[in-house]
Amino acid sequence: MKIITSPTLSDQQKERVLHIWNTEYPVKLQMPGMADFDNFLNTLINPKHYLMIDNDDVIIGWGNKYYIGDVTCFFIMISGEIHGKGYGTTLLNELKKGEKQLFGWAIDHNNDIKADGRPYPSPINFYLKNNFTINTEMRLEDEQLSAVNILWEKE
Repeated sequence: MKIITSPTLSDQQKERVLHIWNTEYPVKLQMPGMADFDNFLNTLINPKHYLMIDNDDVIIGWGNKYYIGDVTCFFIMISGEIHGKGYGTTLLNELKKGEKQLFGWAIDHNNDIKADGRPYPSPINFYLKNNFTINTEMRLEDEQLSAVNILWEKE
């Protein structure tokens, strides 16, 4: 397994990352096509993509850091078949390198479902295990997403 970084994604990388997105994220957050995904990527300010690649050169995880003012924002996603094996922590630790803090959002309930009909499990415990704090006073609520602010600060 290796992690590579890049300011952009190739068309092939985008296809694989979009597949992971649409497989692992709740149905409400699905991206119906590449044009929608490209539009989303174009909203990220100074993005840095982190691609986790297995021994067969297949992307199995994707992380991203981007910036809003002086705030470093992030998100990560990992293929479901490797959940619970430490890969998410490995990817997250790469994003933490060189940063004083990471700001993000996490779904904090188990009410959403994935495209295959299975429940989308909240990643809150994963973030708590990785030294994030949960700010329940700061929420993101709309028809697509109900999430809480998560913050990691370097000690």
